[in-house]
Amino acid sequence: MKKFTQISVKKGFMRHNGGLLLRDISKTKYEFKTKIKKNHLNRAGITHGGYIASIIDTGCGSGAHRISGNQPCVTITLNINFIGPSTIGDEIFGYVKIKKKTKSMVFLECYLECKGKIIASATGIWKILQRKLPHAGLS
Repeated sequence: MKKFTQISVKKGFMRHNGGLLLRDISKTKYEFKTKIKKNHLNRAGITHGGYIASIIDTGCGSGAHRISGNQPCVTITLNINFIGPSTIGDEIFGYVKIKKKTKSMVFLECYLECKGKIIASATGIWKILQRKLPHAGLS
C-alpha cells in the first residue's frame, strides 16, 4: 500500500490548520488522515464541526482533483452527517470513494473514522474546471 503524503504544502487554510495526509488506494478510492489538536476543538472539548467539514472538503476535493487528471476542482455541494465525537490527540481517518465522473463533474462519498467508529459521513459534487486557477499568492 502507498505511503501517506502531505497535500497541504502551500501556505493557506489547511496548512494553517495542521495539514492533511493523503494516499491513493485505487483509481477511485483515497484515504486521508490528520491528528486532532487543541485549536481544532470547540468549547465542549470535542472537534469543531467546521474543522470536520474542512477536512472532508479537502480530502474529497483532493480525490476529485486526482480522478480528473489533476485539473482544478471546486465544491458544488457537500452534505455532511455528524455522527460521533473526536477530541484532542485522536487520529482521524477519511475514506473517499468516487461514485461517478463526467467530463465536468465528480460525484463522491466520504466517511470519517476515529478509533474504529464512524464519526461523520458525506456526499458531494465537485466541478472540474477546464482551466488553471490564477495564482493566489500562496507559497
